[in-house]
Order: sequence, then structure tokens, then C-alpha cells
Amino acid sequence: MPKGKGPQGKRITLKVAKNSIRVAFNGRRRLDLSKMGIATFPKCILELADVEELDLSRNMLRKIPNIIEKFQNLMWLDLHSNQLDELPPAIGTLKNLTYLNLCNNKLTTKGLPEELTLLRNLRTLNLGLNCLETIPTTLGTLRELIELGLFDNSLTLIPKSIKKLPKLERLNVKRNPLPEFAKEDEPIDTVKRIESLYLVEKKDLCNSCLEMCQGERDELHKLEDVTPGPSKRPSFSSLTTPNSTALDNQEEWRMK
Repeated sequence: MPKGKGPQGKRITLKVAKNSIRVAFNGRRRLDLSKMGIATFPKCILELADVEELDLSRNMLRKIPNIIEKFQNLMWLDLHSNQLDELPPAIGTLKNLTYLNLCNNKLTTKGLPEELTLLRNLRTLNLGLNCLETIPTTLGTLRELIELGLFDNSLTLIPKSIKKLPKLERLNVKRNPLPEFAKEDEPIDTVKRIESLYLVEKKDLCNSCLEMCQGERDELHKLEDVTPGPSKRPSFSSLTTPNSTALDNQEEWRMK
């Protein structure tokens, strides 16, 4: 492999691409090139640019070229689990996109082009498992968004414009260093509290009550002096236990 170059990956021919077209349950034609070992965007698929769905997930793609703009019919684009660190500005020309999955790449904040905000019909956007430190406030213009994945990044702030998206139903921000998730849970008080406590003098107690109170006090003092030792589990050396395969008839388990 030449120095400085990434993996060459598998070469996709037009014939292979044509044989990879599937009809989705909704009647759309999907070009499914997932898990094909592709490292470079195959230009031959421009001959199939009229498909409605394109799946290039689980490959080794490092770059999506601007020729992606040829896929003007795309409504569904899956690029998850590649090596992408940026998106091309031409992504904003895919005005019919409703689904865009960019999860598990190497996208940085600088790698998100401003043109991403032109996808006004986008309903699902997955940016989880990337290298994002901030989210552009301009993503708040994607007012059709229903689901937004931002999990497993380095975000410390979610813009208000994102939180106020009118149709947003699912916002996944798990495993980010957000301040609201950094607060430690309040310690649970395991001590049982009493609602009322009555104090009396010794002279007001009868002999039996006085003896009982003194006995309980002595027991408490003994517990304070005891140093907890390692717990010992009971040993049943004479018990025959089943091995990794349990016996069908449990009545056969017997004491020696």
C-alpha cells in the first residue's frame, strides 16, 4: 500500500451495483451497498442516481464527493459506520431527504457544512458516535425533525434552538459530558428514621422497663466494639450438586 494512502477497498462495478438494487417495503428502490468493503465512493453508481434510497453503511468510506448531488430523488441515505470526518456542501441539495444516518463516523463540528440546514424535509438525523464538541444552532431550522441522535459525542451544551424544535419527539443525548448529567445522585439515607422520640428520666421507669432499656443500651455498645470480619458462606460439603447439565429428575439430588 502506498505511503499516506488509505485502504483501496473493493471495486464496485455497475453490474454489481445493479444487482444490489432492492425494492423496499414502501415500494422505493434501494441501492444496498452496505458491508461491501468500499473505501472510495463508486462513481459507477451515478448511472443509478434515480433511486430513492441509498445504503453505503458499514464500509470504509473516508469522503463523500460533491457528486452526491446527482441523487436528487433520494429520500433515505444511510452512511453509518464509515470513516467520514466531514460532509460535502452538496449534501444540502438533497431536498427530498427525510432520513439521514451518519452514526459511528469521525465527524467533527467543522465537518458539518452549513448546507446541512437546507434539508428542510429531514425527519430523522442520527449524529451519534462521532467527535462532535458542539452542535450548530442553525440545525434548529430543521423544523420537520422528529428524531435526533446526538449520543456518544463530546457535547457540553445542547442549543435551545434544538430543544425547541416543534416536532421533535426523540432526542438522544446519552453519554455526553453535559452538566445536567454530571450531577451526582444524592446519597441514599439507609438509616431508618423515627417520627417521634420520647425522653424520660430513670426515676419515672418501672424496674422491668429500666432493665430492658439498659440491656438494649449494652447491646448497642457491644456492636460498636465489633470489627466486621469477612463474611463466610455456609459450606454444605455433603450436598451433591448438579453440574453444568441439570438432572431431569430433581429427586435424584440426594445428601450423601
